[in-house]
Amino acid sequence: MELTLLESCLLGALVFCFAVSLYFSLFIHLKLALIKVEELPAQAAKPLSVIICARNEAENLTQYLPAVLQQKYPDFEVIVVNDRSWDKTSDILEGFAAQYSHLKIVTVAEGEKFIAGKKFAVTMGIKAASHEWLVFTDADCQPASENWLMGMQPSENYKNAIVLGYSPYMRKRGLLNSLIRFETFFTAVNYLSFAVKGMPYMGVGRNMAYKKSLFFKNKGFAAHMHIPSGDDDLFVNAHANKDNTEIRINPETHIWSVPNTSFGAYLRQKKRHFGAGKFYKAKHKFILSVQIIFQFLFYALFIALLFFKPALYVACGIFALSLIIRSFIYPRLLKRLNYPDLRWWFPVLDILLFIFLVFNGILSIFVKKVKWK
Repeated sequence: MELTLLESCLLGALVFCFAVSLYFSLFIHLKLALIKVEELPAQAAKPLSVIICARNEAENLTQYLPAVLQQKYPDFEVIVVNDRSWDKTSDILEGFAAQYSHLKIVTVAEGEKFIAGKKFAVTMGIKAASHEWLVFTDADCQPASENWLMGMQPSENYKNAIVLGYSPYMRKRGLLNSLIRFETFFTAVNYLSFAVKGMPYMGVGRNMAYKKSLFFKNKGFAAHMHIPSGDDDLFVNAHANKDNTEIRINPETHIWSVPNTSFGAYLRQKKRHFGAGKFYKAKHKFILSVQIIFQFLFYALFIALLFFKPALYVACGIFALSLIIRSFIYPRLLKRLNYPDLRWWFPVLDILLFIFLVFNGILSIFVKKVKWK
């Protein structure tokens, strides 16, 4: 089979993109698939402060807060920051406070001099915390078990200052829900895998923990207070390293979260996340950019080669090999990270997710304004 110079160049570029993608799959993500799931500690090590920020979350607090308050942990407090709510959030919290003595309510009132945003609310919750070890989640989140806090406490050597947990979204009907859960899965695979490799770059505020002293030593969110998002990932990006960060993937340490039910709301959420990513450390931005750029080029080159009959057979073979390798790694991770039902839809969702990420990236260039509720 003779190939033209153009076909040879396109195939060479396709092979190179395949090799780059293969590196991330085999040498980064596969580590998470093979790592041994940690056992839960036999006993509690130190007291904990759980921090939840709530803005008009009366319904979610009613449904999910009891699971946090009823954790099987000997010494912990739950701090809920009522951030300028105008629904029945205050009444709901007062009712819970009458039942649970370890619930502490912090109220943020509206005011002309008020610095709006979740970071201010998180800071108020941290200031109110009585304990050194802080565990974070959201009002619309539910622990997978009553042993969630037991798993999110610091390890025995106490060297870690940050613990990165995992927060899958609840299963609902429809393609949008599958896409949301699949995107969350890949985000988690990436940040958890890089943390295992010794290069932590982000975490999610629905399930993470760090030391109070780490927060104040680094002046909290002062470096990025002007950015609406990033109370979780930007803080981790700035202060996590290979020596002070651990992950938790034991199923009992997962936090289930309520997903968006409309495409518009999901786009707004991802726009906030995309905006925060622009402020990551240069090396992290480079690595993440390489991932998505070469994945984009792989698909683009494959499509282009379909129009060159002598070369399309080789291109299809490379694409099939890529799919086989990815199908060996990621369905296994889907099962490990509580999304076993998505394994059978992996090839389709993989392509749909990539299309969405490209679309969201382009949209974020033109739409700048974002806010927290």
